[in-house]
Amino acid sequence: MRTVKEVSSLTGVSIRALHHYDSIGLLRPTQVTDSGYRLYDDKALEKLQIILLFKELKFPLKEIKKILDNPFFDRKEALEQQIGLLVLQREHIEGLINLAREIQTKGVKKVLDFNAFDTKKMDEYTRQAREKWGNTKAWQEFEEKSKDRTSGEEQAVGKEMMEIFREFGGLRTKEPGEGAVQELVQKLRDFITEHYYQCTPEILRGLGEMYAGGNSFTDNIDSAGGEGTAGFVKRAIDVYCSKK
Repeated sequence: MRTVKEVSSLTGVSIRALHHYDSIGLLRPTQVTDSGYRLYDDKALEKLQIILLFKELKFPLKEIKKILDNPFFDRKEALEQQIGLLVLQREHIEGLINLAREIQTKGVKKVLDFNAFDTKKMDEYTRQAREKWGNTKAWQEFEEKSKDRTSGEEQAVGKEMMEIFREFGGLRTKEPGEGAVQELVQKLRDFITEHYYQCTPEILRGLGEMYAGGNSFTDNIDSAGGEGTAGFVKRAIDVYCSKK
């Protein structure tokens, strides 16, 4: 665990900014001591890295929070998008540097080239990234359902969902199509519909793919139910959806 002062020293993010991130629910400390000291673990620092990358890409804090709160958010996929956008920014900057050097050598009148100022490709990539995480119908429904929940209530919902995955872990020795397993898939679907968004079979199948995709979802589910749980959940969901 690191104190807010240690996190600030390590990351270069001011203590005031870390306090602000906490106040708006963007980055909560892992623990607050009886004396009121904020403490952060490695998972919190990983989340801070994602936040800072989005900030470097000029995403507003409110938008970053919206992205990270999205039930579909996948850190691995988001990082790939961030890398893609950073590469585009590098190419844009290199183009401007090359143009400036050419002007320096030949003079402004002989270099009437404005292509280096074109940011359409970068803007389109950013728009697609924002749409991916913030403008889906499921996200809008989730936002409506969760708007009045406190941070504590949100954490309680998350723990309940992890408990369902823990139940899946206890059934891993059974076949995915067995009655008890399929009843648990229905329980998961109902839980998602109640607390997040209308979980159609199509959405549920997509979630199954994401759960077993070798990302943070996989790690969290396997942590709750034991190694291989995420893959088992996916197979059980596939059986369930094939009958719908």
